[in-house]
Amino acid sequence: MGAYNWTRCLTVTALIAGALALPGHDRAAHAQTPADPFVGAPGLGDPYYPDDGNGGYQAEHYDVAIDYDPPSRRLTGTARIDAVATQALRMFDLDFAGPAVSRVTVNNLPAGFARSGEHELVVTPAVPVLPGLPFTVTVEYSGIQDDHREAGWTISPGGGAFVAGQPHSATTWYPLNDTPLDKATFDLTVTVPREWDVISNGLRVRDTVDGATRTARWSTQHPTVGYLTTVAIDRFEFLEQRRADGTPLVSAFAPDAVRHRKLEQRLPEVLDFLESLYGPYPFESAGGIYIDTDLRISLETQTRPTYAPWTDLNTLVHENAHQWWGDSMSVRQWSDICLNECFASYTADYLWPERKEGEDVDARYRETVEKFRDEPQRWETRLQDPGVGKEFTAVYYRGPLFLHALRHTIGDDVFFPAIAQFVRSHAYGNATMPEFRQFMQSKTAVDLSGLFTAWLDQAAVPADEYLYPGSLRG
Repeated sequence: MGAYNWTRCLTVTALIAGALALPGHDRAAHAQTPADPFVGAPGLGDPYYPDDGNGGYQAEHYDVAIDYDPPSRRLTGTARIDAVATQALRMFDLDFAGPAVSRVTVNNLPAGFARSGEHELVVTPAVPVLPGLPFTVTVEYSGIQDDHREAGWTISPGGGAFVAGQPHSATTWYPLNDTPLDKATFDLTVTVPREWDVISNGLRVRDTVDGATRTARWSTQHPTVGYLTTVAIDRFEFLEQRRADGTPLVSAFAPDAVRHRKLEQRLPEVLDFLESLYGPYPFESAGGIYIDTDLRISLETQTRPTYAPWTDLNTLVHENAHQWWGDSMSVRQWSDICLNECFASYTADYLWPERKEGEDVDARYRETVEKFRDEPQRWETRLQDPGVGKEFTAVYYRGPLFLHALRHTIGDDVFFPAIAQFVRSHAYGNATMPEFRQFMQSKTAVDLSGLFTAWLDQAAVPADEYLYPGSLRG
């Protein structure tokens, strides 16, 4: 750090003190005057989820410690958030919908706090936070955990618990800045009765038994989005593998999910295949969490996807493709969801069958298009900006068709190097669909505007020239 401007510091402090002395600066004022220069915005204005995330700071690291008792479902936690202020803050929010909060400190000084709305924890530091400076928030909480199936903390059949949900889940078990725009590294320490096992993201750096309790610690070395963090507590059977380059692969199977062990043994092969498409695997570890709870979703939780009981090889490829498309490179807004799901679906539904199993995927494309042409509901949702509540629909079945049509429009020699370069150039950051369109256009002399409009912007069957480009004409 260079020399600090103490004159500026004193001036800002005086201004904040003056603002604090003004009447009416309560939670109601916070909600009504988001332009208050000393109050962090309670949301970042995502077009689908405007209350997600918070203004005024950037989270850098989470260090979460939880104690969970499966029989009683009591969760006791302490979450430390290391952040940097982007403005002067006499008040700011965290996103949290978990158990009752008992204490909050900012820079080790007791802070005021209040719950508001669905997931806002409003924090008032004893001493305002100055812009550009690092600060630490610690939140202590405890209570009986509810079941948030497919939206966060979930109770498993055997009495354990796990976390899975998209676009939200983390708020059900620890406070955070819950937005794809604020990635942070994540460490988790979990204490449970000794007969239970624990798995989470990243590397296992501790797993010890002391008397009646087990304590496990997991650490992620790369930034992650909140909904991609997880923990699972059960009586697991573990599978430990290692890639040829030494990357550790740690997978866990709940009691009624052990049948997937043979499938998970193919993970090194799957990662090798994905590397051949998109470049080096972007994280320090990999694996999977196979749960035995009836769910509609599997989820690409970072380094260690969470798999529902219906998981198959297609799911294994899909969720690990997300480690590039969605985890390392994340969306800026949820309207950009095609960057996640279109690519993961195309990889699993087309590229794996084509390159690993010898399938004629052009024939698959034509058959699918002919089938869908007579099903108007298949085309009524756009791929780019599909609309709130529709983001997890067309991207799975129409998305792969779009990418196959794009591939045939510009040719394999352009398509594959370009998509690999795009995802690598946004590693550990964020990207948008408009950026993807502009990037792909920069790689070819073929005018892509008509194809992009037809496939991404319209809620209708594309014209034949875009539906059957290049050799897809047959």
